[in-house]
Amino acid sequence: MKRGVQHDVVVYGATSFVGQILCRYLVRRHGTDGDLRWAIAGRNASKLDEVARSTGADVPRLVADASDRAALDNLAASTQVVASTVGPYALYGSELVEAVVEAGGDYCDLTGEVQWMRRMIDAHQARAETTGARIVHTCGFDSIPSDLGTWFTQQRAIEEFGEPCVEVRMSVKGAKGGVSGGTAASGMQMFEEMAEHPELRKMVADPYVLAPVDLRQGPKQPRLGRPTRDDRFESWVAPFVMAPTNSAVVLRSHAVLGQPWGRDFTYGETMMTGDGLVGGVAAWGMTAGLAAFTGAASFAPTRKLLGKVIPKPGEGPSEAKQQAGYFDLRFVGRTADGREIRTKVTGDADPGYGSTAKMLGESAVAFLDLDPATVGGGFWTPASAFGDALIERLEAHAGVRFDVV
Repeated sequence: MKRGVQHDVVVYGATSFVGQILCRYLVRRHGTDGDLRWAIAGRNASKLDEVARSTGADVPRLVADASDRAALDNLAASTQVVASTVGPYALYGSELVEAVVEAGGDYCDLTGEVQWMRRMIDAHQARAETTGARIVHTCGFDSIPSDLGTWFTQQRAIEEFGEPCVEVRMSVKGAKGGVSGGTAASGMQMFEEMAEHPELRKMVADPYVLAPVDLRQGPKQPRLGRPTRDDRFESWVAPFVMAPTNSAVVLRSHAVLGQPWGRDFTYGETMMTGDGLVGGVAAWGMTAGLAAFTGAASFAPTRKLLGKVIPKPGEGPSEAKQQAGYFDLRFVGRTADGREIRTKVTGDADPGYGSTAKMLGESAVAFLDLDPATVGGGFWTPASAFGDALIERLEAHAGVRFDVV
């Protein structure tokens, strides 16, 4: 733990859409004058005051623009943990990560921007190991359910079979929720970067893109870009838009943990669309729709048109819609000799916002109990940093459940 800090956790980007949801959650969970010493931060003092009033987060306020390195250094030095909701992270997140690394603190965020995470790992891994800074990206729906769901599946397989699964597949059985402008902007930023630097397209598609430098190759991972009927799930399945990011995170977990599931471990994700003719038609329709969106986002003229219809930053689903949302992810793991285990991860709110804010809040506080002798400086993942401890927090407080089925 850092010495002499004024705060345990600082929420950076408290004025953002998900930042405000996170503030409300921390108020309910920890209050404003309890054991957790937390603060909010952003670039505009008056907007921070409004967030404090509207969310009940009457806690210290820190003003720091994402491009003001001196202010970010002061912020990072003042706290043990920074939880950032400021995206697109490729535009607004790099200076903050470097500031936290230099301060030797802890950091978590909600990014799903694979190209940016790769840049941060390559630029700062060695320095983080030296300073003791611990960085954990993807602490929301991207990619806690996938990453911890795989961890949970493997732990139960080891308990039941005495060995891990050599393959795990996840498929989304159901989910309901809206899209925020911040998420849309992050997606559009990734397409912008790939348009400017075509080589990024291949890198982003590489399942080992986030692995440590010496482990950026391995067994061929499943290609799940076409609709098919999957007997594991007794359903037709279609590609899942978040699969590339989630798979890269799961494979990084496996690598930094020392490949405990074997050198031939494979992982993949899809979405269930139902059985029979109706399920097949739905799978083909979903696949065509995803391909059409990806194609439109890949070219400047149509990307500009998409920008006019997708939500703007600061916009997102209402609180009622967040609470009406849910997610249900199913996992099937198989051992080398064909034994099978089935698990599920479920959430009780909108996956991208209601549940995501709770996941980020619990991840930030989990750092405070994390022994630096066990998890030292560097870039970790939710599973490799927190494992069962975060599962326990999510089940106890965040409406997320992990079950064997």
